[in-house]
Amino acid sequence: MILVFGSINLDVIFDMETLPAPGETRLARAMRTEPGGKGANQAVAAAKDGAEVALYGAVGRDAFAGPAQAGLESAGVDVWGVEAVAGATGVASISTDAAGRNVIAVAPGANLKARQDKVPEEFLDDKTIVLLQMECDSRETARLIERASAAGARVILNLAPAGEVPLHVLRRCWLIVANAQEAEYLAAQVGAAAEAASLAARLGVGVLRTLGEDGSEASVGGVVHRVPAHRVTAIDTTAAGDCYVGVLAAALDRGRDLPAAMQRASVAAALACTKRGSQGSAPEAADIDAVLTAGMARSE
Repeated sequence: MILVFGSINLDVIFDMETLPAPGETRLARAMRTEPGGKGANQAVAAAKDGAEVALYGAVGRDAFAGPAQAGLESAGVDVWGVEAVAGATGVASISTDAAGRNVIAVAPGANLKARQDKVPEEFLDDKTIVLLQMECDSRETARLIERASAAGARVILNLAPAGEVPLHVLRRCWLIVANAQEAEYLAAQVGAAAEAASLAARLGVGVLRTLGEDGSEASVGGVVHRVPAHRVTAIDTTAAGDCYVGVLAAALDRGRDLPAAMQRASVAAALACTKRGSQGSAPEAADIDAVLTAGMARSE
């Protein structure tokens, strides 16, 4: 089972020809809304890859709460642990350009009121992967890392967006996942180089660094794994990183070893880049399987 403690947003997405520069106004080609939030995106990606997933988080008591949760419900994610609180549901403004690049601004809203003590103790055991990000209150995230680690759960922290976490808490994780920029932030925080091997040696835990078109690398137990990116023509990179993390967790939950899980996550993230949107771009398990099977056939 995968237990996600994380953010739930409604994404407001602007399709642009070119991203505006500071102080510049540009007209969008189109605008749409879609459920998002790093926690919800990763939960949906894992569920679409066949995992049993439960999400704990918070939404506001407003008109955005229902649309923000629609993707979770359609993917079969257990949302019993989602609490409605006073205030606004989290919202993200996402602008994407013709090259698939994006800029994102997030108003966390209710996500900052998500409380880790809502997670039942009986769900935190060695059969559970606890997946967290950095869009909720970092103190709540840290407390759940400590609780889950003490109970024997495998804790995966996606350090996104980059934020400060106490060193002793980072050392309670089983795996820390960061992109290149987040790894640079973490390296400065702990006094190490940004490579996965250096960060892992400094922290004493597994570290996985995603590098976009350059693939991903991980260092666990002194062993370094490198997986190339799956090549596609990207039209929108929104939520591709979340797709990678969710599918990585799903593969690990099924008992795949880390290199195999990284390869599957790489394919899933690449497929997500070929569709526009957030949760809607996460591929189904059969789509990932088809790419992996075709790759194996070509290598024989």
